[in-house]
Amino acid sequence: MTTAATEAPLRLPVAGGELVGTLWRADATGMPVVAVHGITANHRSFSSLAARVDGPLLAVDLRGRGGSRALPGPYGLEQHAEDVAAAMTAAGIERAIVVGHSMGAYVAVRLADAHPERVASLVLVDGGLPLRPAPAGEERSPEEVLGPAIDRLRMTFPSGDAYRDFWREHPAFGPYWSAAIEEYVDYDLVPVDAHAEVDAGLRPSANPDAVVANLVELDGRGGYVEALESLAVPTVLLRSPRGLFDEAPGLYDDEWLATWRSRLPELEVRDIPGTNHYTILLGAGVDAVADAVAEAARAAGAPAQQREGR
Repeated sequence: MTTAATEAPLRLPVAGGELVGTLWRADATGMPVVAVHGITANHRSFSSLAARVDGPLLAVDLRGRGGSRALPGPYGLEQHAEDVAAAMTAAGIERAIVVGHSMGAYVAVRLADAHPERVASLVLVDGGLPLRPAPAGEERSPEEVLGPAIDRLRMTFPSGDAYRDFWREHPAFGPYWSAAIEEYVDYDLVPVDAHAEVDAGLRPSANPDAVVANLVELDGRGGYVEALESLAVPTVLLRSPRGLFDEAPGLYDDEWLATWRSRLPELEVRDIPGTNHYTILLGAGVDAVADAVAEAARAAGAPAQQREGR
């Protein structure tokens, strides 16, 4: 059952500054959940999930995104993992189920590899497996991979309504528009120049340099494949049948998934029908994500790890 989730805004110290985030359900007694958002996203993508879990849920804007936009690089996956670990410590969370959506799933894998004692279980939401490489001799631009999701980072908008209209035209968002999507979209805007005397408009919060720095890592380079193959925590991958443009197949087609299942025999894979890469979290798939979290918490044992200071 969905219930309203209490929430508290947080600013958590990390190298070079602070991460902005939210702790939902701080007084809940279930196992804590730490949630990591996607490559151009923000932590408000987990608002709906927070209302469906039994424990506290912590999510932060990653370095170079949302309220953490001003944090300097490096922006690599390993840095994000260290930032999440630092945020957990600052929030008093010793150990948690870690949910990663899209690029956040890669961050979750890096976190589990570097700090296995902090991760009880991984729930990878349509992400975490290396992306299928481009055909030999070809390169894909960020625009080809992410489409409107990265195009918008170089755009300005006169109002929040104009930004909503932009997203309503997106094939993976518009047909599935909801209050959760609208809240997520509204949070994403920041002033072009907060100190200007004349209103210069609004822009999406993600730093394009941070996005590109992470995009090139999603093929498994830099030791990521080795980290993935050596995971020692229970891991489930929730796969959407439709992709970033609501197209089929989704991010991981059957052939590519079979390749990785042969390399990761302990990986549990669940298909979440009726979803695309975004609505698996921001729409119809959120109950399936919550179910995976609940199962992970039961497997980890109850009562689960409590936050420090309780």
